[in-house]
Amino acid sequence: MASRILLVRHGQTAWSLSGRHTGRTDIPLLDEGRQGAKLLGERLRRAPFNGLAGARILTSPLVRARETCDLAGFAGRAEEWDALMEFDYGAYEGLTPDEIRADRPDWFIWRDGVPGGESLAEISARADRVVERARSADHDVALFAHGHILRTIGARWLGEDVSFAARIRLAPTSLSVLSWAYGRPAIEVWNDTAHMTP
Repeated sequence: MASRILLVRHGQTAWSLSGRHTGRTDIPLLDEGRQGAKLLGERLRRAPFNGLAGARILTSPLVRARETCDLAGFAGRAEEWDALMEFDYGAYEGLTPDEIRADRPDWFIWRDGVPGGESLAEISARADRVVERARSADHDVALFAHGHILRTIGARWLGEDVSFAARIRLAPTSLSVLSWAYGRPAIEVWNDTAHMTP
């Protein structure tokens, strides 16, 4: 079983800054996002991560995740994997929660899902594939991806329903670590952005 699963949310983009649902739209990083990715890379080169020597590096193929991975220093080591792509938001792609709630005041993505996109069952099943692959590894695994899919992976790592992801937010360029405690899946670190502070 893998000793650690590192989750890295991509750096800041124009749409993440404005709160727009950014699923499959391929948005590049802002300068702030690129700088954050470099700072994260510096952190991962130091103890206790030590450059993730021997770790398997997996990234979403979307440019914002791939660029974060590359700028953090893992270009050439990372394998792209479609399972790490962000939630397909369907008709809600590019909209903010406030814009959606103008038509659906009680809308809550982790309960109601999205029209014309990926269902909660589908994203949960996709996260389960990621968790299964990570758990079967005999080394650390680092995942460079997106807020909602990484939150779903965190929920499913713990054996929780996909709706639990609503309770575990992730900031851009954050680092989280999933591991084990007393032989059970646990969160070791969540939503850590210490590398962004001088």
